[in-house]
Amino acid sequence: MERKEHIVAAFDRDLEGIQAMIMKMGGLVEEAISGAVTALETRDEELALKVRQADKAIDALEEKVNQEAALILALRQPTAGDLRTVLTVFRLSASLERIGDYAKNMAKRAGVVMQMQQIPGSLSGLRRMSRQVELMLKDALDAYIQRDADLAADIRDRDVEVDQMYSALFREYLTFMMEDPRNITPCMHLHFMAKNIERMGDHVTTIAEQVIYLVSGTYPEDDREKADRSSHDLGLEEE
Repeated sequence: MERKEHIVAAFDRDLEGIQAMIMKMGGLVEEAISGAVTALETRDEELALKVRQADKAIDALEEKVNQEAALILALRQPTAGDLRTVLTVFRLSASLERIGDYAKNMAKRAGVVMQMQQIPGSLSGLRRMSRQVELMLKDALDAYIQRDADLAADIRDRDVEVDQMYSALFREYLTFMMEDPRNITPCMHLHFMAKNIERMGDHVTTIAEQVIYLVSGTYPEDDREKADRSSHDLGLEEE
């Protein structure tokens, strides 16, 4: 019995260490999202570069999380709920890493857009959309820590709002481009930044679904409808 309790305690300590890394990773990703948009708004090239460089730390944490999780699988051979916990860690780190990549892509484009003439009124919608995803990510991480499936389900529903914001921005940028051909290039960059944020929302939704799986042992049965396919239908998707 004493040996079994020791093994359980060691397993819990290992998971706590990984969970701490996941939360640190999440914090860095939140900073990257905010920093990319702030750099664009303030035309701060140094901040944009900082966001791009910070992605290395996010990547390094993902690798560390995966190594530690793999070690737990090999040494502890968890079953049932403990196995779900370890599998969830793998998937959360992957989603966070992808969100970090999208933030880095935004920072790259921000550096390009800064060199162009600013279009009045073109950034407010992008900031609102970015803030929505930031809040969703914060809540998703809270749902993970608290094992709150209801909060996770709410986050999943809120991604529809992100899709709607993206649809509105897509139409707004088209309007700017039609009004003045000089707006075409910067608006194309802004559109792809908006698409990056929309993709971030998708990955936050994946995190929320993982929390639901972690708590209940099953994924949500209903396929969430995408609220907009405008850019997909016009061939303006970016991987």
